[in-house]
Amino acid sequence: MRFLRIEALAGATLLCATIFALALSNSPWSEAFLSIWQTPLGLRIGDLALSRTLQHWINDGLMTLFFFVVALELKREMVLGELRNVRLAAFSFAAALGGMAVPAGLFLLLQGGSEAGHGWGVVMATDTAFVIGALAVLGPRIPLSLRLFLLSLAIFDDVGAILVLAIGYGGALHWPALALAAAGFAAVGIVARLGIRSIPLYFLIGGGIWLALDVSGIHPTLVGVILGLMTPARSWVSDIRLHAIFDRVVAYPPGEHWSGDTEGRQDLQRAGVAAREALSPIERLEMRLHPWVAFAIMPLFALANAGVSIVPAEFHRDLALAVFGGFVLGKPLGVVAFASFAVFLRLAVRPADLPWNMLAAGAMLTGIGFTMALFIAEMAFDDGLLTSAKLGILAASAASAVVGLLALTLLTAPWSRRASAT
Repeated sequence: MRFLRIEALAGATLLCATIFALALSNSPWSEAFLSIWQTPLGLRIGDLALSRTLQHWINDGLMTLFFFVVALELKREMVLGELRNVRLAAFSFAAALGGMAVPAGLFLLLQGGSEAGHGWGVVMATDTAFVIGALAVLGPRIPLSLRLFLLSLAIFDDVGAILVLAIGYGGALHWPALALAAAGFAAVGIVARLGIRSIPLYFLIGGGIWLALDVSGIHPTLVGVILGLMTPARSWVSDIRLHAIFDRVVAYPPGEHWSGDTEGRQDLQRAGVAAREALSPIERLEMRLHPWVAFAIMPLFALANAGVSIVPAEFHRDLALAVFGGFVLGKPLGVVAFASFAVFLRLAVRPADLPWNMLAAGAMLTGIGFTMALFIAEMAFDDGLLTSAKLGILAASAASAVVGLLALTLLTAPWSRRASAT
């Protein structure tokens, strides 16, 4: 699967960017490096001004494209891929729900009465790129069913986390701006219904919706999720029509049929358009945007947000431990418990080639919560708590990766496979 291959490489790129950010943040160049991301950038037209720091433009603007691609892949899987089976989709959804609810509950149990209790959303999401990258280390020994399960789980809880972010960490609602955003979404639906296929037009409308949501008090990255789910998953040109158009081109005998204002040239141009439109809008957009998101936006996000002093001037141990426990213990427990409960109630079905011990080992990797965890932490905590939360996130992600990979290595070792076969 192309998405899995890109995510595996993206995980390695993201890891390099994270290590680089941590190294610079704990070097003599720390102050200069961290100050780069606080550079103000904006636009002023008369009395109207739109200004943010570079870090906020990355987190609120570029990450909207990240969530757009995540939503595209979720809809593609639900309409064209593995999640077309409702009970299989319910299995991943239940696991994702448990992987959000249990760690959030554990965090509140540990920190609910403190000033850090507002950060319960930090421990809810799994980092898709790092999880798929970790599975890539073990190569073909990992069954495809586990890769697809963890991919769909990560996508579900990424969408869930952005909904939590938009609702739980937004400001006071500005209803006129919210109504304007709703009108923008309606305009997208009308334009799509009219059969207009101009991608720049959709991005222009999407930019207007982003500005409206930004003013409304709801986090504007929600635009990416909604527009991704609204993108058509069916192609504009059917297979029958595509073959008919190609048959006309192939029927021409060898010769000069393609130059000048000839019928052959018109058929050739029609075939080019048909070949492009035979792919659904979801697939075309994902093919164009996913590499940019994976190898440019996400590493840039890591550089802007992963910079943290390993020995902070003020360290809140209880907060760091609550974040660590939420990810390392809460995530795998929630995933396995809710998935088991969904199967027990016959609301979902487990893939036949995915045994429970393999699923439990893979669930340990869901404690890698890097991207979304840092994203929500920036919204949830002030500077006094943020560094401790980031250290908890980084430690939990590293521990979850090591424990999960070790468990999967032991399960997929040749001697283990022979023992289970007998």
